[in-house]
Amino acid sequence: MSSKIALVALTATLLAGCASVPMASKDASSQAKAFAPPSGTNAGLYIFRTGGAGGALKKDIWVDGKCIGESAQNVFFFEEVAGNQEHVISTESEFSPNQLKLTTASNTNYFIEQYMKMGVFVGGANLRLVDEGTGKAKIAKLEMATKGSCSQ
Repeated sequence: MSSKIALVALTATLLAGCASVPMASKDASSQAKAFAPPSGTNAGLYIFRTGGAGGALKKDIWVDGKCIGESAQNVFFFEEVAGNQEHVISTESEFSPNQLKLTTASNTNYFIEQYMKMGVFVGGANLRLVDEGTGKAKIAKLEMATKGSCSQ
């Protein structure tokens, strides 16, 4: 019986806990939240994760094979990529990476939500494109994480 209680407590901690990642400065975060058009012929990717299940889990995010960073609850990243091209945004999951393919247009910002989904053991992550209004509203409540640190 006590092993069942310990398992329930561990599961609850993983689902509701809070992971932390290195954060960008408040100024950098505020500047990114201005949602300025990307430079030149680039496109902008806002990749974010809000709270919810799996809060204690950190998950890597990659764009075209380049580490963007390790996410946690209530953080976002901003990355400029070449416009008018297809890009692959991926995140680690339980057993394999999950990918979102996105063809970008120049001078356009895109909003990609990383969300946790419960799986067989603990949980995995997935990605979905959200509309601009939803993306901006959610990112306004988040802080920007420092790019470039992945676990793998």
